[in-house]
Amino acid sequence: MRIYADNAATTKMSRTAIDAMVSVMEEEFGNPSSLYEIGQNAREILEKAREDVAVVIGAEPREIIFTSGGSEADNQAIRSAGALGKRKGKKHIISTAFEHHAILHTLKRMEEEGFEVTLLDVHENGLITPEEVEAAIREDTCLVTIMYANNEIGTIQPIPEIGAICKKHGVLFHTDAVQAMAHLPINVKEQNIDMLSCSAHKFHGPKGTGFLYARKGIPLRNLIEGGAQERGLRAGTENVAGIVGLAAALKEATDGMEEKMAHVAAMRDRLIAGLKQIPHSALNGDETRRLPGNVNFCFEGIEGESLLLLLDDRGICASSGSACTSGSLDPSHVLLAIGRVHDVAHGSLRLSLGEDITEEEVDYIIKNVGEVVEYLRGFSPVWRDLMSGKTEFIL
Repeated sequence: MRIYADNAATTKMSRTAIDAMVSVMEEEFGNPSSLYEIGQNAREILEKAREDVAVVIGAEPREIIFTSGGSEADNQAIRSAGALGKRKGKKHIISTAFEHHAILHTLKRMEEEGFEVTLLDVHENGLITPEEVEAAIREDTCLVTIMYANNEIGTIQPIPEIGAICKKHGVLFHTDAVQAMAHLPINVKEQNIDMLSCSAHKFHGPKGTGFLYARKGIPLRNLIEGGAQERGLRAGTENVAGIVGLAAALKEATDGMEEKMAHVAAMRDRLIAGLKQIPHSALNGDETRRLPGNVNFCFEGIEGESLLLLLDDRGICASSGSACTSGSLDPSHVLLAIGRVHDVAHGSLRLSLGEDITEEEVDYIIKNVGEVVEYLRGFSPVWRDLMSGKTEFIL
């Protein structure tokens, strides 16, 4: 049996998205900036995709800027808000300690350029409160950027409430919605979101495509100099096929989303209940306020890398953290942010389920994770010290 349970890292492209892309590549290959018919056909297809994306999130088409993915969109949002704030004498940015590195590394660069960054601490359940955000806002705050749902532990932040607070104080609010898009209902107007980042490969679209939503009236700073594509905000000939694939995948994923996500959430809860039976284990993040398909556990006395390799031998694809940092030997900054100590954080496992997951597959995961954890503990000196009482259990 082969089970792909790492959908938070990337998803398999849908046949609908593939077919849409192939059609464009074969039939409508023109440059959208060209004035002749083939180019203008490509332009019409591009703008139709923009309209389709805008409808899904309650935006206007002109508020959608296509990018290479979530990281680029994050960078452009933060850089733009920073440039606008600097012109007004406001150089303070608020975020959280467990954002994606696309956010944290950009903020680090902003600090080097004279901005002051406040990273809010995250509670043990992986959440922050709107009141904490409001307390951190100052007269010189130009941006609040807080992810919609965490990429590792799946916790969902109170985005509409945070957005309302930012609106009350006249502060721009950006959210990295890469993990949330097509898994949770999003309406940028109703939820008081000024800017939002998205990446297609998280909902069965192609890699290398994404978009930034920016509310009308926000002056964006372009990251790539060159031509006048995307209204001069993102230079470079548009990846029409990729954009069409993004729009097709997003529409397919959001059609009937409530029913699909209800099934995924039920399988998530079944998996959580089963893994909780493993001694000295702990679920990371809030049990209910989390993405439908996200399950993240720590197992005391083992290393996550060994766990992943042995699960792969049994046909289970999983992760020990975000794919962007899985090559690092350091424990997850997300787990450290919610209070897990280094030794425990090293023994983490992230399972992110897709819409086609079955009860049989969930039970197979539970059985094999339990067996592999027991096997690894059998020759772990750390586990031996814990069992002998030489060191005390944490979980």
